Amino acid sequence: MPQILLVSLRSGELAEQIAAAEERDFLQATRLDPADLTHVNIASTADSAGDLTAYDGILVGGCSLNITDETWDEWQHHVHAELTRICDSGVPVFLVCYGTSWLVHEHGGTIGHSHAESSGETVVELTPAGQADPLCDGLPDSFTSLTGHTENVEKLGDGLTVLATGPTCPVQFVRRGDRVWATQFHADMDAVAMRSRMDFYYDYGYFSPEDYETILAALPAIDTTWSNKLLENFVDHCKRHDTP
Repeated sequence: MPQILLVSLRSGELAEQIAAAEERDFLQATRLDPADLTHVNIASTADSAGDLTAYDGILVGGCSLNITDETWDEWQHHVHAELTRICDSGVPVFLVCYGTSWLVHEHGGTIGHSHAESSGETVVELTPAGQADPLCDGLPDSFTSLTGHTENVEKLGDGLTVLATGPTCPVQFVRRGDRVWATQFHADMDAVAMRSRMDFYYDYGYFSPEDYETILAALPAIDTTWSNKLLENFVDHCKRHDTP
């Protein structure tokens, strides 16, 4: 099996708990053996993703940061520097949620709030480019996933390809070159993961507290089979990859 690095971007008092839950989510979605997954959390400016050369692929989880904030603190600048290093490493990379905003902004695109989505179900529709992408092998043209984000891509950056869109979020999945992918939706999540994340970020604006019970009641019926399959396919892709 390939050796995969999972990078969490979690800070604050609950950072350790959130990162641990995120590790569980990615193990569940990728079906990796825990022995094949190394997990690091960049919780402060003193933390790093480390030496990347030992890995066949890199997964980057979501983050509570926002590109659209008026000012960025030192930790956010540090996170961006680490993301740049990761995505320029030559190792295949899969970014989830915040990574999409960062990647598009990094390439000159625009991030806004026109298609924010509350925590819960979202529909993902592959574009022709997505249908031809190796990570989408075996996926239906349309499938459901779980999501929750307060900002979204307004204008695509240079050198990026849209692999999936959707009725409530026009840019769901993008690729840079042939080694970096990013989803706006949470390809790492199932119903258990979404409930856990909602509890951690109850008052971060990802959903209205009045809707909490209604959202939870709907989660078990949401099929995440195919969005999770994206991460399985990423791992399979990494098996065939030789780092230059």
